[in-house]
Amino acid sequence: MSEIDILSFGETMAMFVAEQTGDLAQVAQFHKRIAGADSNVAIGLSRLGFNVAWLSRVGNDSLGRFVVDTLKHEGLDCRHVAVDPLHPTGFQFKSREEAGADPQVEYFRKGSAASHLSIAAISPALLQARHLHATGIPPALSDATRELSTELMTQMRKAGRSVSFDPNLRPSLWVNQQTMIREINALAALADWVLPGLGEGRLLTGFDDPADIAAFYLDQGAEAVAIKLGPDGAYYRTQLDQGYVDAVRVDRVVDTVGAGDGFAVGMISALLESASFPEAVKRGNWIGSRAVQSRGDMEGLPTRQELPTHNAA
Repeated sequence: MSEIDILSFGETMAMFVAEQTGDLAQVAQFHKRIAGADSNVAIGLSRLGFNVAWLSRVGNDSLGRFVVDTLKHEGLDCRHVAVDPLHPTGFQFKSREEAGADPQVEYFRKGSAASHLSIAAISPALLQARHLHATGIPPALSDATRELSTELMTQMRKAGRSVSFDPNLRPSLWVNQQTMIREINALAALADWVLPGLGEGRLLTGFDDPADIAAFYLDQGAEAVAIKLGPDGAYYRTQLDQGYVDAVRVDRVVDTVGAGDGFAVGMISALLESASFPEAVKRGNWIGSRAVQSRGDMEGLPTRQELPTHNAA
């Protein structure tokens, strides 16, 4: 049996979070952290006790060393993170907002080391992982990372491993919307579990109702679909069942970034523990609610001991 429970891949960036509110141009002090939807999920799963391998690429620079050190501290297996001598580690600036408003984020990732990740990085050991989690961000970075995403998802599905896919749309990284929709839906067709937000699902499928969005992906070959509805919870549909799961009440939203990643952590972890799909959605909603109550992309993700008793599995 493989020592890897979950394989995740993509770009982890350094992130500078403003210490004061207001225009980023006027902020004098920032706190250095890491950011990246794919590695947020990897970290969340690692905190729940899974062995997670992280496939990525960083620059031969201080930010790259900071990223890798942070991921190792979170328990990720970083043996498959390459150091690129020619291209830098990507980074971003993130504003501080009050009252739960969406933050302003400025990215500096074009031509980054992670955008040069390719199928050459795939090793037989990685393909022995029990589960693969993929998102729509790596395929938006470059042709090479798009090819990598397709190859990993194809190989893992062919080998009978479970595959989850969160579209995580980044329109600014794509040449146009039509290409984004075509490529993302092609990747979704390679997944067992598809996890879009409602807005993403509407854009990608052309349908408005969650049931129709889910049916679109089930018809493409997915086993199950969970659609994030924000404060309204989530809708799920499988070939045999469907329903809504209420959101977890949150008194104060601090930072909305990372809520969808928290939902994915809950879904994947519960399903790998043989929970039912409604139970997995319930855990996803709970972890997503934790994420929005902390400042930072992954700081609110819980440990196994912090899961509610009914969710601990």
